[in-house]
Amino acid sequence: MIEIKEIAPTRSNLKKFTKFQIDLYDGNPYYVPPLISDDVDTLDPSKNPAFDFCEAKYFMAYRDGKPVGRIAGIINTQVNEKSKEKNARFGFIDFVDDHEVSEALMKAVEKWAKGKGMKKLIGPLGFTDLDHEGMLTGGYEELGTMATIYNYPYYVEHMERLGYKKESDWLEFVMEVPDAVPEKYSRIAEIVKKKYGLKVLKYTSRSRVKKEYGHALFHLINDAYKDLYQYSTLTERQIEYYINIYLGLLNLDLLSLVVDKEGKLVGVGISMPSMSRALQKSKGSLLPFGWYHLLKGLKGKNDRVDLLLVAVAPEYQNKGVNALLFTDLIPYFQKYGYKYAESNPEMETNNKVQSQWEYFVTRQHRHRRSFAKKL
Repeated sequence: MIEIKEIAPTRSNLKKFTKFQIDLYDGNPYYVPPLISDDVDTLDPSKNPAFDFCEAKYFMAYRDGKPVGRIAGIINTQVNEKSKEKNARFGFIDFVDDHEVSEALMKAVEKWAKGKGMKKLIGPLGFTDLDHEGMLTGGYEELGTMATIYNYPYYVEHMERLGYKKESDWLEFVMEVPDAVPEKYSRIAEIVKKKYGLKVLKYTSRSRVKKEYGHALFHLINDAYKDLYQYSTLTERQIEYYINIYLGLLNLDLLSLVVDKEGKLVGVGISMPSMSRALQKSKGSLLPFGWYHLLKGLKGKNDRVDLLLVAVAPEYQNKGVNALLFTDLIPYFQKYGYKYAESNPEMETNNKVQSQWEYFVTRQHRHRRSFAKKL
């Protein structure tokens, strides 16, 4: 018999909730664990500013006192108001290969969502787009990234069995870092610089980046992504939160900022060395030696770079700004010895984004999906 327990969002409970996933995938060579402390902060209403407009419930499934599954139910009122829909989300979902377990977990969230007046349940999604989203549906034998969900192949069959249908799909690509900047990129970059008066800024001080372009960077993301699927606009509190968390970690060589004649930010490319192997070695914990593996991942030799984010102001999209970004970044990729670049998830319908890889040798290696069911 399966017992479903609502999990109160205390720090100790959220650690157990997060660690269930890490234990489930123990020994899997393709799974990349999160940092437990990061996931706990995301799930903690006292830490995550997304709770200004979100609410959540957490459930775990037990059999004979042993945890066998977990799930979060989330309602993002900001997105619902923008879309004029009554959707709930499910996320942070993991379970053993047992239909009784997956059914009990989904029913718990469905019941909660119905009780809140929601009409549809979609997922896996997080609180906002900076959380992991999309269930893996292809590429199970590819090493994951720090920005993506990994799950066993049986998850998809469980969702379909419970009546969940395709809502949206994402594609992921791995690119070979070229020996030189593609000639067409260089030519387009020069044209764009002259035609629009754009230039690339490089910094050597993280504090200066934060002070001069920290807020502008996240406002640009809001502007560039506002029409994407289920996009949740970042608030000022969230922007402050993410500036403090992320900008201090960046290798500034791998950050490309494009500004116009007035110094207004119109394009950004953020990349960082792949942390996948380092996170695997850390097993989700900084202590006792996880910090060493993560530091080595940031500073040591690596053949792979993660393209975490590319954003271009709407008025400059399809005008060659991406060529300017990659003309700047590729020489640094070569400098650090990167051979491959991970795109991370892109909407399958987002032809603008996918077209930027046409001058690279690419392989579409992962596929993921969000599912939906009417309540």
